[in-house]
Amino acid sequence: MTYKIDPAHSSAGFVVRHMMISNVRGALHGLQGTVVYDPQNVAATTVEITIDVNTIDTREAQRDAHLKSAEFLDAEKFPTITFKSKSVAAAGDGLKVTGDLTLHGVTKEVVLDVEGPSPETKDPMGNTRIGASATTKIKRSDFGLTYNMVLEAGGVALGDELKIEIEASLIKS
Repeated sequence: MTYKIDPAHSSAGFVVRHMMISNVRGALHGLQGTVVYDPQNVAATTVEITIDVNTIDTREAQRDAHLKSAEFLDAEKFPTITFKSKSVAAAGDGLKVTGDLTLHGVTKEVVLDVEGPSPETKDPMGNTRIGASATTKIKRSDFGLTYNMVLEAGGVALGDELKIEIEASLIKS
């Protein structure tokens, strides 16, 4: 069965260590993409996701502008983040989805740990939906995202590890 991501009810979030003392969270909205999923044949599942970099939201406009700049994501040159699956396997109650993540013009293989998909359900408009949550961790530096600042007290302003969290609501085509 083919499902389309519902951008109004889906998002991608990230967490990064800030100044070595706390975590900063952000989100990207407007996810688009397609999932082909048959619970009877999980290995045949395919996932394609596109995220608009310009939707980045850390609840701080100045920081968002800096993240979109050439020092970070360079949204003008690299306006989207994409994920395209290469293999899918059952893992406990969920899935392991291996695929290519393209971020900042660099493509690396990552594994998404997926909770779900949920059983199909009808929404109030009569659409058939499923939902899933996915997480992974990447290193910013692996994708050429190396901007940082050395702190006077020692250490750096931003951690290299990014935790990525995706919440997807999907509508059956």
